[in-house]
Amino acid sequence: MISILVSFLVALITTAFVIRLSKHNKNMLDQVNNHVQRVHLHSVSRFGGLSIFISVAVGIAVANWRAPATGKWLLLLLLSAIPAFGSGIVEDYTQRVSPLRRLILTMLSAAIGYYLLDAAIIRLDLPFVDDWLKYVWFSLPLTIFAVGGIANAINIIDGFNGLASVVTMFMLLSIAYVAWLVNDTFIVTAAFIMVGAIAGFFVWNFPYGLIFLGDGGAYFIGFMLGELTVLLIARNPQVSAWYALLLLIYPVFETAFSIYRRIFIRNSSPGVPDGIHLHSLIFKRLVRWTIGRRDARALIKRNSLTSPYLWVLSLMAVIPATVFWQNCWLLIGFCLCFIVAYVWLYMQIIQFNAPHWMIIRKRK
Repeated sequence: MISILVSFLVALITTAFVIRLSKHNKNMLDQVNNHVQRVHLHSVSRFGGLSIFISVAVGIAVANWRAPATGKWLLLLLLSAIPAFGSGIVEDYTQRVSPLRRLILTMLSAAIGYYLLDAAIIRLDLPFVDDWLKYVWFSLPLTIFAVGGIANAINIIDGFNGLASVVTMFMLLSIAYVAWLVNDTFIVTAAFIMVGAIAGFFVWNFPYGLIFLGDGGAYFIGFMLGELTVLLIARNPQVSAWYALLLLIYPVFETAFSIYRRIFIRNSSPGVPDGIHLHSLIFKRLVRWTIGRRDARALIKRNSLTSPYLWVLSLMAVIPATVFWQNCWLLIGFCLCFIVAYVWLYMQIIQFNAPHWMIIRKRK
């Protein structure tokens, strides 16, 4: 447990330092503009990923000092994450790294993890498919595509204060719990270090949005989340592969649904951002008029009221995944239930027919 405490305290301190530093460097700030996904009226540091990465590195150093056998694998995990984190943090500073390049570099991180850590998708608990996964030519592309996709998915849901950070903490705590049940100390330690670092950042991010994750934070957390999930399944045959899909289904399905919507409904490129993600619709149609005023302070309140809706939605998948981590058929059933619930909720909101109990009364 000391790992989570160390990374939390380091993140708490370094995030405050990054916020202060960003005030003197406009390249570290998320400027106010007319971007379709911007929902803030003042410049905010987008370098939260830097403090999280530093905190994780310190947590891993402490873990390596206390338990060198586990620390060795943690160091290799951090080394694997560098291209994913680097691509995001450079984008945060320069705004010149395309989504495709970030995705490619994150996939490079997954390839490094594949060879350094044996972080490979070796089973999906599907007949015939598992036979193919014995071969590198099938397992390696699937692994780098999956891990890269998860990192990109976390970046997509990172739209409001506390949204991505709390959702990923839920998932990482679930991974730590299941890893503890199967006595996988490496996974438990890594997950706790990540939770501590994210929690230290969260204190400054929610509810007032004093700092954002940025692409560096989103891609780093997303890579670590995907990598730990792959490692948990690969190292522990008693854990169902469907545990991973149900655990991650909210960001994964959000991404898949966004791609479908952009290509087949809006007839546009899947890489073109839009403002009709589920979290954006909740902000615009369930929360937007809760605070009557339109000044910056009221906007921050509306922003912070959006995330809890998605926290609850993510728990609809995280809780059953954590409880039924061994039961393949129940996990499949809950995956289907989540997809149905997501699509139903999305359609109700977009048709201005959201359930009344979801709408908070307007306040002056």
